[in-house]
Amino acid sequence: MQREAIQFPLKDSGLHEDVHALGDLIGEVLRDQGGDEFFETVEGDRLAALERRKAAGSSPFRASAGGAPGAPSELEGRTTGREPLSATNLTRAFSTWFQAVNTAEKVHRVRRRRQYLADSGATQPGGIAECIARLKEEGYSLEQTVALIATISIEPRFTPHPTESTRRTILRKQQRIAQDLLDRLNAGLTRGELETIWSRVRLEMASIWQTEEHPREGLTVADEREHVLFYLIEIIYRVVPLFYEEIEGALARAYDVPVESLNVPCVLRFGSWVGGDMESDEEVHAKTIRETLHRHQQVILSTYFDECGHLAEALSQSARRVELNGELAARIDAYTALLPGAARLAPARHDRMPYRIYFSQIGERVKATYDGRPNAYQSADELLADVLLAADSLTANRGRHAGYFLVRRFIRRVRTFGFHIATLDVTQSARSHHAVISQGLGLPEWPGLPAAQRLARLRELLARDQGPTSPLDATGRRALAVFDTIGHARHRYGARAIGTYIVSGAQDADDLLAVLLLARWAGIIDKHTGECRLEVAPLLECVEALEGAGELLLRLCAEPAYRRHLAACGNAQTVVLGYSDPNKQAGLAASRWALQTAQHRLVRAARDAQVVLTILHARGGSPARGGGTPEKLVQAAPAGAISGKLRLTEQADVVNQSYGLRPIAMRTLERTFSAVVLASSRVGDRGPIDRSFIEAMSSVAERSLATYRQLVFDDACFVDYLRAATPLDVIERMHIGLRPAMRAGCEGIEGLRAVPWVFAWTQSRHMLPGWYGFGSGLTAAIERHGREVFGAMLARWPFFGHLLDDLEAMLARTDLEVAAYYDALAGAELAVYADAVRREYDLTVRRVLELRGSNELLDSDPTLQRSIALRNPYIDPMHLMQVDLLRRWRATGREDAALFAALRATIGGIAQGLQATG
Repeated sequence: MQREAIQFPLKDSGLHEDVHALGDLIGEVLRDQGGDEFFETVEGDRLAALERRKAAGSSPFRASAGGAPGAPSELEGRTTGREPLSATNLTRAFSTWFQAVNTAEKVHRVRRRRQYLADSGATQPGGIAECIARLKEEGYSLEQTVALIATISIEPRFTPHPTESTRRTILRKQQRIAQDLLDRLNAGLTRGELETIWSRVRLEMASIWQTEEHPREGLTVADEREHVLFYLIEIIYRVVPLFYEEIEGALARAYDVPVESLNVPCVLRFGSWVGGDMESDEEVHAKTIRETLHRHQQVILSTYFDECGHLAEALSQSARRVELNGELAARIDAYTALLPGAARLAPARHDRMPYRIYFSQIGERVKATYDGRPNAYQSADELLADVLLAADSLTANRGRHAGYFLVRRFIRRVRTFGFHIATLDVTQSARSHHAVISQGLGLPEWPGLPAAQRLARLRELLARDQGPTSPLDATGRRALAVFDTIGHARHRYGARAIGTYIVSGAQDADDLLAVLLLARWAGIIDKHTGECRLEVAPLLECVEALEGAGELLLRLCAEPAYRRHLAACGNAQTVVLGYSDPNKQAGLAASRWALQTAQHRLVRAARDAQVVLTILHARGGSPARGGGTPEKLVQAAPAGAISGKLRLTEQADVVNQSYGLRPIAMRTLERTFSAVVLASSRVGDRGPIDRSFIEAMSSVAERSLATYRQLVFDDACFVDYLRAATPLDVIERMHIGLRPAMRAGCEGIEGLRAVPWVFAWTQSRHMLPGWYGFGSGLTAAIERHGREVFGAMLARWPFFGHLLDDLEAMLARTDLEVAAYYDALAGAELAVYADAVRREYDLTVRRVLELRGSNELLDSDPTLQRSIALRNPYIDPMHLMQVDLLRRWRATGREDAALFAALRATIGGIAQGLQATG
């Protein structure tokens, strides 16, 4: 299923070969699994799709050809009226090919990285070596560079509710296929060995075909927790030591010092929202938090136990051949007496192998911790101290090249993951907190009181340390149980087990003080300070809240009770910026500008209030929801917004793209590290943003907002177009993620959550949230400020350059010829909306091409341009089947289960092809 018309440059010839070979292999699997007739049907669809694209003649990277679909093509005839099971299997065939292409592209990224690393005269752009070299060029000494690294903190937060729920079984199979594709690069392989590799790939492909892609039942918190743990344990745990070794290697080469003399500080800290996001799912509560933290500890302790076993096996030094530090020898003797079954850990043939005995003893203590038995470790620091004893003994007794390296990797892991593996953030809505306080005070009018009135009362309650005066119902008791669980969890699992308590929908200072009051009611107060040491952060997730971000921070810091709380928390304040809802509310240009200006205001307010600010960027997967590479986020951020610390969410449905393979995860971490280090060092600082840039961008945002809201919100019938011209009704019924598509008590577009909003428009190829309104905004701003200022913005302002990159990518993925088939579902009475979308699309494409000086979209990014062109024809059959299935399913009153199952398959297949969901 390869496309020979697509041209690959020489550097990408390996990708071309992989795609070609995998296409042939999938064809063989389809013939074997489905028979000759099935294979011929798939092949017929493929050829018809290619012919349809060829006959259309128009480039997908220019303005739309316009109008409704023309004369029915052969592909339309083939995809109309198919039996649901046939449609499902045909969709699965194309989806399987896309899985293989996605894997091949990841492997090619690994291949390119290896080529850079193998070339001693080149450094990969965005890599650690390039970063260290730039610092040295700027005059940084080794000591200054290490000191700078010590100020860095990179904190990915993995979030729940994925819109892609691929089974972990299939994820592991895809990893094995990727490893086989990498193994075949070995030039020394014999023909027989190559055939064996391809046999393994075929085995995995055939077994994937026979495995259900998605669970049939709805996802639970436990399912999503295991999804995140898969990446943390099977990918990131393995990569973390390599990440630090690469930093130290780059420092050693740049400054010509022995790598053994370096020991860079820890900069990686991982977190999760899965199991703590109460705002998203009412089934998340104190019990879920306890179960999540317990499961986190079980998984990491089990992993540590396995590593202790590997270390015991590897460190076979005999006491007759090497000496041992006295402190380590004493610890071995103490553990021999202390640990039950110590004799079993040291059979006679090992009695002269001290390191083997010692790591067996450590493993026994880790197991006791897992089981909750006596002699357990009380903290990760105790385990770390034991491992450091072995490391010190090895370095002091000729063991630096005889095991120290392996022990040092274990030390890195323990320092990074502790006994908690990932810090759990907890999220709840401000509305929920006020409801509990209303009960506890016996004031049913509390939620409706003005914020200033609530604030005054909260000040009084906190000053008097007053508890509830009225009984709480089950909901109220459950809310306090969460705070009680947080207090116990920090004691049992360590201070890093629980992270930030995030208040969604926060509008004013009373929303944060409410959390402090509830924490006091639950009794989680530090005995030394008399304050709650739980970090509390507002989640600003609408344009109005973003505009008032700086003022909110100043009002918070002006509250004496909150200021005492900040002092107990190290005078540090986190603010969470939500990217998804502002986009749905205001469109791409206005929402991004609101987020940018909010960061400016927060930095200024934090400086005035003298607090240490951390901004948590709560992004989604697609560019419409703030998705994109972390380094672009860092480069676009205003001065002072990063300040050495980057905390950002990684949406669960796109984690596979950034962390799906160990080398890919390594590349993600090193690019993020490099961007944060360079931003913190101010290397390449462009100085203050030109005032004319700010005025021009404000004009773009103002007009684009008006255009966007006029279509989406000001016309009450637009929601009818959305529901008719996208598969939103299917997405709402799918067992994907835990969040319902609609917010409780809300209707229409206002009540629709951002994930299904973006996902629905992605499936229909309108991609509306990623670009609508931008063309009108640019046109108005160019008329007002002139074209020259935008050329300067593109050349000198990373924020605008990256915004235009995201816009261009979304426009290139938009396909209004495909969207026209969906528009036909809406009927002639709603055609006015399709016309408006097409006019704005054409205008936006023209403006972007003029700014770029390009003939086609993505001329400046030929790799992405080629990828989209390669994929488009093979997504077309799934689109046309989806449109036909939607028409038939809706005609049954949305009751036909077989048609729904086929529709669900098309949703997953199109998402695989576009590598995009919500």
